[in-house]
Amino acid sequence: MLRQISLFFNMIKFEHTVFALPFAYLGMVLAAGGWPSWRQFFWITVAMVAARTAAMATNRLIDRDLDARNPRTADRALPQKRISPAKIAGAIVVSVAALLIAAWQLNPLALALSPLAVLFLIGYSYTKRFTCLSHFILGFTDGIAPVGAWIAVRGRFDPPAFVLWFAVTVWIAGFDLIYACQDAGFDRAEGVHAIPARFGVATTLRLAQACHVLTALSLAVLGLEMGLGIAYWIGWLIVVGLLIYEHSLVRPDDLSRVDVAFFTVNGYISVIAFVTTLIALYVPAK
Repeated sequence: MLRQISLFFNMIKFEHTVFALPFAYLGMVLAAGGWPSWRQFFWITVAMVAARTAAMATNRLIDRDLDARNPRTADRALPQKRISPAKIAGAIVVSVAALLIAAWQLNPLALALSPLAVLFLIGYSYTKRFTCLSHFILGFTDGIAPVGAWIAVRGRFDPPAFVLWFAVTVWIAGFDLIYACQDAGFDRAEGVHAIPARFGVATTLRLAQACHVLTALSLAVLGLEMGLGIAYWIGWLIVVGLLIYEHSLVRPDDLSRVDVAFFTVNGYISVIAFVTTLIALYVPAK
């Protein structure tokens, strides 16, 4: 059983929750104007971890035949039959249940909107069957995390939540575009809808750069809108520097450092954005 659990967490790259969790916490602390109650923090964490687990497990389950044919992913647990589809399906059910329970514990609006979140979390994995905009749908889906955390604290929507949603949407879409460049040839051959397969790697990398310019601009708008102080802007400068560094790692003729750009740099970005914002909330703007 322990081996199967370990295989499952490795399969869904559980450690990459670090990409989305700090941005969920960012929405949480901005909505609270600081640290929320520990009860809210606990249930937001449960909801976020459950949501990502459900989404990643669904993606692996739906894509298992594609993964088996793709040399880059053929050694994953499901294609290699080291874990059964039934166990993955069971984990998805448990994760969705945990998400719904967490939403119920937070407030009525969070509970009312949770089925829509589940629809995107599960439905995203089908989108590359019919649209190359799947990268942006993934970003939109991940952007639900900070907005959900905002609603969890305030019980309503507010304009800054939408700015943060947009920032996360284009941030995620940008680095997913970079990551998808690895499979451009395979996706083209298999008829998978993806921007690199349709428009080529060079165009995709330029589009990813545009996405991350929008990320930087929207985070700047957020800082101005919320009246955040110097710590936030120091964090913003670091994030911009990391985004520039991320794009320096990849070229149309050299994708060998995609993993560094995708996994390492984006992990730093999310953590730095959260920590510096939290500091800014406790340090006067003037």
